[in-house]
Amino acid sequence: MNKISIKAEVRITATVELTEGHLRALDALAGYGPDAFLRAFYVKLGTAYMKPFEKDLRELFTMIRNDVPLALDDVKKAREQLKGGVV
Repeated sequence: MNKISIKAEVRITATVELTEGHLRALDALAGYGPDAFLRAFYVKLGTAYMKPFEKDLRELFTMIRNDVPLALDDVKKAREQLKGGVV
């Protein structure tokens, strides 16, 4: 007799719309890296809330540090083109 194994998975994602200011704040927040952030967070606020999500926070910081500077560079280029009269 064959055995059937069923595995259900649920994946939740969210899309967030950010302003340039939000992007700059994220860039600054992640700028020191996850180790420095977590060290300061744990000293000031404890580990109870963040510790279960430390792996996710590290992944988030990596995403921010990889993607946000590129987006901000695009903003800078767009501003330069607008100042130069190029649309």
